[in-house]
Amino acid sequence: MKLMKLTQTAILCGGLGTRLRPLTDRIPKPMVPVNGRPFLEYLLEQVKDQGISKILLMTGYLGEQIQDYFGDGSKWNLEIQYSHGPVEWDTGRRLYEAKSLLQDSFVLMYSDNFVQVNLKKLITFHEQSGKLLSFIVQSKKNANIRLSPDGIVENYDKTRTAENLNFVELGFMITDKRIFDYYQEIDVSFSDILFNLVSVRQVSGMIVNDAYHSVSDPERLELIREYLKPKKFILIDRDGVINEKAPKGEYITSWNDFRFISETIDGLKQLSQEGFKFIIISNQAGVGRGVVSAEVVQRINALMVESLRKEGIQVLQVYVCPHHWEDKCDCRKPEPGMFFQASKDWLFRLDRTFFIGDDPRDCQAAYNAGCLSIFLGDKAELNSISTAEQPQFISNQLDQIIPSLLPHDYFKNTISN
Repeated sequence: MKLMKLTQTAILCGGLGTRLRPLTDRIPKPMVPVNGRPFLEYLLEQVKDQGISKILLMTGYLGEQIQDYFGDGSKWNLEIQYSHGPVEWDTGRRLYEAKSLLQDSFVLMYSDNFVQVNLKKLITFHEQSGKLLSFIVQSKKNANIRLSPDGIVENYDKTRTAENLNFVELGFMITDKRIFDYYQEIDVSFSDILFNLVSVRQVSGMIVNDAYHSVSDPERLELIREYLKPKKFILIDRDGVINEKAPKGEYITSWNDFRFISETIDGLKQLSQEGFKFIIISNQAGVGRGVVSAEVVQRINALMVESLRKEGIQVLQVYVCPHHWEDKCDCRKPEPGMFFQASKDWLFRLDRTFFIGDDPRDCQAAYNAGCLSIFLGDKAELNSISTAEQPQFISNQLDQIIPSLLPHDYFKNTISN
């Protein structure tokens, strides 16, 4: 199936940002500095990475600062247009007044959230749902949405007081200009338009589990500043990558059976010299099968980490899924649960991070988490996975691909000019 082609993102940038005062007394919320750059620049970088080239910024409060900084977007190889209106306009009015500048179908975003999203996945979900609007949602206790098992939004309550609300929408959506048929008046909040759409079952919600971040208040602002700092982290599998695997169907049950792979250690040393640190993500179904205890696995991992430290290789943490594959957990690779937990614990962007593995399911896990991947093995082993799940690098030895890996654009946290 050929997916629809989206080339435009419209971003609501007109709010007062009252919870960020006094910072927003002099600058609009989208221009709040995050590690030396306006927060809005990260959003533009994100959509550009996913093939969007046309941007519509719907500005209001101190909007001239946004236009003065970004101009026509040519500095970032983007085409930026503006729809500016009075501060008093609510979000629904701001979108309505920009109608003539919108393409038939477009991405719509708020300007205060950052969430990792794969646009192709969302497009696929949107087309399969057949709804007028599809947005991304996340499970949350203080929620505003009730989502049906088939992904249809059954209730949208901006007061968050209704029963059985289980998700919150994150301000990243796909829709089209038919949305304006659901305006009963112009001076409304966009949340009122969402309510109208939900009332006729025209909204679907795609669940994402990677943590989202926001610049909405001072506490969240400090958190997102840390999250968006470039970090030299690499995720890596254990058995078959760091150490030799046990025979098929067996497990490493003793430190005496643990054998480092010298080519991997050489590669990790090279990466360590460039400032990289490592997080290990490992399936250990032997625990769930009763072949090895969780305590023994923990002891082996501790000895491994200490041995690597003596080689100048810093492992920040080891994440282990102990479950049997029949348990259907959300952490056993190719499920991405351990990746999301690592990102939450260490505040790093998964879409700027590589995962190194030796099993096709490792590549699938990386894709499911929004990571890039490196496969250690033969290309022929990857015939079982989809084109989207294919790794960025393939080699039989980690040390052989370091020269190609280090200059990769995804280690940079700036928009490529």
